[in-house]
Amino acid sequence: MDEVIFLGSAYFIGLIANHLFLPPLVGYLLAGYVLNFFEIATSPTLSHLADVGIELLLFTVGLKIKPRSLIKREVLNVGSLHLIIVTGISVALFIWQDGHLTGGLILGASLAFSSTVLAIKVLEDNNELSTLHGRDVLSILILQDIIAIGLLAVANGKTPSPWAFGLLALPLIRPLAHRLLSATHSDDLRLLLGVFFALAGSAIANRVGVSADIGALLMGITLASHTKTEDIANKLWGLKEILLVAFFIQIGLSALPSLEQVKDAIFLLLMLPLQGALFFMLYVFFGLRARTAFISSLALMTYSEFALITTEAVVKADLLSPQWQATISLAVAASLAIAAPLNRFSHRIFSVLEPFLIRFERKGKRPDHLPDSIGVAEWLIFGMGRTGTSAYLALHEKEQRVVGFDADPTILEKLLADGRRVVYGDAEDVELLNGLRLDHVKGILLTMPDFEARCAATFRLRKRGFKGHIGTLCYFIEEQAALESSGADFIIHPLTQAGSYLAKKMFFA
Repeated sequence: MDEVIFLGSAYFIGLIANHLFLPPLVGYLLAGYVLNFFEIATSPTLSHLADVGIELLLFTVGLKIKPRSLIKREVLNVGSLHLIIVTGISVALFIWQDGHLTGGLILGASLAFSSTVLAIKVLEDNNELSTLHGRDVLSILILQDIIAIGLLAVANGKTPSPWAFGLLALPLIRPLAHRLLSATHSDDLRLLLGVFFALAGSAIANRVGVSADIGALLMGITLASHTKTEDIANKLWGLKEILLVAFFIQIGLSALPSLEQVKDAIFLLLMLPLQGALFFMLYVFFGLRARTAFISSLALMTYSEFALITTEAVVKADLLSPQWQATISLAVAASLAIAAPLNRFSHRIFSVLEPFLIRFERKGKRPDHLPDSIGVAEWLIFGMGRTGTSAYLALHEKEQRVVGFDADPTILEKLLADGRRVVYGDAEDVELLNGLRLDHVKGILLTMPDFEARCAATFRLRKRGFKGHIGTLCYFIEEQAALESSGADFIIHPLTQAGSYLAKKMFFA
């Protein structure tokens, strides 16, 4: 019966949030507080489902990670300096308010961390997890999680087992895991195998005194190079989304704050813009463009769910007063609720603030620099996935001058190695679209998966006066009118037209 109440409340309040143009997770968070108000307690089943949901989330993220793309100068510099500065300020405030040095240090440091769950979820929902800024955000989150293991050990008075270093040997099981994946052809078995790998990584990590979430992430990274990993991630998507509902409900169920605790939580929330500003300034200081810095900072401008764990640990150890538990729970929940809609519209927000923010950019070569020139290219393709690459090859075979754009560094690296003419670029980047010289361009193809990105890019290209053809994809019939009104003149429906094309080919064979 409890599960029915939890899911029903999450659905109806999530539905209200969705109709108010807020992400459903805002409703899930609110549902937890509503249930708490009516004195409905959490259950071991809900807690377990929440844990499994986070483990599956991090496992699917690991499947998309290329380890060598994670260790970058800007990531290490930005992540470590931000942690040191915010920890120092937070510790001073906690010691001043509560007088506990150790408790203030642990909780102050954990408040410097960003929400792994929310950042990954919004990047995934925006199809930006594999972009340059998505990978930078993910790298900083991993850096924070590694430090979190040590903090939690101090809070609990425990240290990881010496066997924890054995997690670094997980890549040794890659050949066996790849054979199992290759031998699994059934969709049901592939889903089962994905869940098994995620939970196995979690169990191994937990056994050696390391966070189960880290184990799931490392297991995903171990399997990342297999050709079927994308299929497994897609199979796990729906299951993971359902289980994460339990995580968001549980935050609200953890504690109901008093008026004084609400005031303290509001104070912590007012500190968040300063954290975001600090991230932004560090990013641009170490050479990134204002756009990349802003979108990355917005994704990281939350309090981490890890703070809930450390708060409980330091309160149990009498290192901080119990009042902080409800305060931190509310601050974390509110930060997620505020950040979710902001991240959904991050590109639009930046376009408004761009004239002000670009003043902070430093001169010099940047990892996310815009192309200086596209030469005499006649065709441009934004989104070099399977569809974009296929279009590129078709135009190239007709001896047309074509340039491809993509925001995923690993895709660019592979295509450049194959001799393709591709450059870094995001179709949602207003500065890029406005700066391109389109005098010789006959047509532009927009093959990105995100509908809003395709629609916005089409509108901006027409607004700046581009008269050539714009072709794009339409996966749902209700999207066509919006794409046409934005200025697209060639629209195909790949899912429906594939059947028509196949039938015609067979009929005339």
